[in-house]
Amino acid sequence: MDKFLALSKVGFKYFLRYRRRYIFLLVALVFGYTIVTIFSSVKDGMYKNLYYSAQSHYAGDIIAAGYTSGYENQLYLSEHEVSEIKKAAVTTDINPLHTVQRTIYFGDGVIFYNGASVHLKYVLGCDWSSELPIFKTMSFEDSSTFNFDDKSIIISSPMAKLLNAMIGDIVVLEVNTKWGQKNTEQFFIKNIVDDASVFGYYKVYISRKSLNNLILYADGDCSTVGFFLENQTVAEKKRKKMQEVLSRNLSTGPLVYDRERLDAEIGEKWDGIKVFLLTLPVYLSEVSELLDAINIITYFIYGLMLLIILVSATVTYRLILHERVKEIGIMGTIGFNSSDLRKVLWTEVAILGFLSLVFGLLLVFIFNQIFSLFSFSWFSGFEIFMKNKKFTLLYLPKTFLINGLSVFFILFMSVIIPVFNISRKKLPNLLSGEAI
Repeated sequence: MDKFLALSKVGFKYFLRYRRRYIFLLVALVFGYTIVTIFSSVKDGMYKNLYYSAQSHYAGDIIAAGYTSGYENQLYLSEHEVSEIKKAAVTTDINPLHTVQRTIYFGDGVIFYNGASVHLKYVLGCDWSSELPIFKTMSFEDSSTFNFDDKSIIISSPMAKLLNAMIGDIVVLEVNTKWGQKNTEQFFIKNIVDDASVFGYYKVYISRKSLNNLILYADGDCSTVGFFLENQTVAEKKRKKMQEVLSRNLSTGPLVYDRERLDAEIGEKWDGIKVFLLTLPVYLSEVSELLDAINIITYFIYGLMLLIILVSATVTYRLILHERVKEIGIMGTIGFNSSDLRKVLWTEVAILGFLSLVFGLLLVFIFNQIFSLFSFSWFSGFEIFMKNKKFTLLYLPKTFLINGLSVFFILFMSVIIPVFNISRKKLPNLLSGEAI
């Protein structure tokens, strides 16, 4: 151990002595690590923002959705199904942070205000108290107002602009009943949510009781029961366990893993209500194709940066060693054997790799601060990947570890042959300055 520490100390001194020679290689390593980490972090941040946008839209990590061909509104669960779903959740130890029931009216709702109208994609009936944790994660025009009642309605900021409406105005909401007749009700705009994504643009929130009254559902009826989990990574495992229990007491659809398969299953004909247990990756399968494309670009850039690091390190390090051939020969004459020489050189390389990671992280932090100053609201269609109209960088320990190990691996792979070559050369050849 004493010898190892002594050799490491020698390696550190030599690194300081030849620090100017290492500047170019250090810059290449820092630049490569920074670019790789930024792209990885942006991609991770995009997926996180997408997941949480979808989580608030679909209301859960595991969602029990009821489908029936008997009503014009296809999403429906009676009180009986809701009761059985909640029992199954208890039996299978889902242990959700909170459970949310929603009534969903899809497709042909209309909102009227002062002679203007907007067609809605979603009218969501919510239990205000149980969904308060969801609303507190959203960006509202008035962040101090969460006191909603059966006459309250929440609309999106783009919709408010189209209607020229503001908080406190009275709007008329029109939907069809489950039998197909039109029904209307007046609501006060209680708040406006800043959501221009595909999830929130043409969507309004009212109380579940009010929506049930409009479409002639019983008070206990709804469309979905969502379970929010503390750990989203176990959602699929818990969904399978819950499916086994639920299928004993209710008519259930098969477990599906993408949107295409779900659409095919609910397109079939059956009698009564069929319950499908879904997770967010099912809903997001189509959007995931875009993320896969981004992944390919990220991996390409990742590989390109590592290749640049490999070439730069190989060329630069060989030049550095070529300049030091005679000096390394002198080290051999005073008692340094081949193993000792390698340890000294490995120490220099390790210090170089460590500094590249430190300066790389510092540069990533600086870029992150600059990145956070710019709004990307002009990036049409990407709102679901952003938070507050900005891309966010998500720093996952796994990503940092993989990127750091990759840089060290490429660095050592680029210097391993030159180090072994020079450490095995005979002293006369070293002292004569023979090229490696």
